[in-house]
Amino acid sequence: MQKTERLPQRWAILAVLCLALLVVVLDNTVLNVAVPSLSAGLGASTSDIQWMINAYSLVMAGLLLAAGSLSDRYGRKRALMFGLALFGIGSLVATFAGSPTQLIIARAVMGVGAAFLTPGTLAVLVRVFDNEERAKAIGIWAAVSSLGIAAGPVVGGFLLAHFWWGSVFAVNVPIAVIGFIAVAALVPESKDPVGKYPDILGGVLSAASMAALIYAVISGSEHGWTDSRVLATFAAGVVLLVVFIWWQRKTDNPMLELSMFANPRFNGAAAGGVLAAFGMGGSLFLLTQHLQFVLRFSPLEAGFRIAPLAISVLISSSLLSARVGKVLGQGPTMTLGMTVASGGLAVIALVDPSNGYLPTFCGLVLIGFGVGLAMPVAAHAMMSAIPLERAGTGSGINQTLQEIGASFGVAVLGAVLTSKFIGGLPADLGEDAGRSLPAALSAAAGNPETAAAARDAFAAGMSSSQLIGALAVLCGGLLAGFLLRRAEKSQPVPQHA
Repeated sequence: MQKTERLPQRWAILAVLCLALLVVVLDNTVLNVAVPSLSAGLGASTSDIQWMINAYSLVMAGLLLAAGSLSDRYGRKRALMFGLALFGIGSLVATFAGSPTQLIIARAVMGVGAAFLTPGTLAVLVRVFDNEERAKAIGIWAAVSSLGIAAGPVVGGFLLAHFWWGSVFAVNVPIAVIGFIAVAALVPESKDPVGKYPDILGGVLSAASMAALIYAVISGSEHGWTDSRVLATFAAGVVLLVVFIWWQRKTDNPMLELSMFANPRFNGAAAGGVLAAFGMGGSLFLLTQHLQFVLRFSPLEAGFRIAPLAISVLISSSLLSARVGKVLGQGPTMTLGMTVASGGLAVIALVDPSNGYLPTFCGLVLIGFGVGLAMPVAAHAMMSAIPLERAGTGSGINQTLQEIGASFGVAVLGAVLTSKFIGGLPADLGEDAGRSLPAALSAAAGNPETAAAARDAFAAGMSSSQLIGALAVLCGGLLAGFLLRRAEKSQPVPQHA
């Protein structure tokens, strides 16, 4: 296959793509520190707050596959511009929302924009950079994605400390405008040359199944896994997914080429990505609680203390991943990176909290360097297993799998923490104390020994959950490494990737 011609403005294009990606990823976590401000400013109930946070992720996750497929058919540049426009409009409405309902709708609109932006950035990247430079470019792209996840609480805390709650959305508007203009001026258009008509039914089925599954996972952690609504929603998601797969096998114009899953390189990257997202998504969710409840930092202090993770990911992804991958190969690099990340999670899980922040700092650095090595390799391997004309669909698959993995990680590891925590609480605290550590501490007010026992129970639950996350990451690294090594022996990396 003919190699992609190098564009003189390719690094400027990468900067624009990373800027668009950064603002999308930030919005996944920035609201976590804004809950008290939103409750006070809009009179929002607990249910309203949950929908403000979940409307964005549910809509984005549900539409990722369909948006990637549409960008392949109608143009990836158009998809990026459409996503930036919707994201900017949704952010503007959210900034001046006068009620919880308006903000929820605005967040949903932002989720639609994010669904076109997230796969669009990677799809454009693999078209702009050739095989020699693509691994480095993907490393920078992955570093920005990880940086956004870690920086969300810090950015949100800083804005809320100096401005009103709408500032967490207002900052998106100028970025969206600048990104829209830059994409229009710099990014070349590309699309699937076959130009088939869109698989509308497949898009509807994929969106409905993904949204139902992720909603069931989110609801399960709130209402319990045996709740009838949770079980019904999960069953509906599974049925819709089965129907989607059946339709993709039957139709002459499938949105998703199921033959991709016969490629060991694709499967290795997918398996590693899902298990890494499961372990990392759940563990990072717990880590913020570890810093606040166990080490007793404020939300903003906790956000800053996650910075070593972001910095080490940035260094490892942008400077080391491509070089190590070139020397060792994709499989060994995935195994090495995820083993190091697993070790970092184990350090945080096993070290006594009384030793302070230093062990957590060391664990964060290990996690960052490991993830920074592995994730660019996973993205590069997955995109190399997919024809360039389906780059948008491939990127949509990559992002969807990570969203699913992270959602299940948060739910499962959170459930393990809750179970262990409740089991370790003193019996005289009462049933309501098991809702959270603050509730248990409130119930133990005036009794230092009981309060200390509650903290110990929470720390024990945290340790168990982090160890499960570490095991998931390690297994993902071993499985992905095995599959990718087998693919490297049987199939050379295609020249387009």
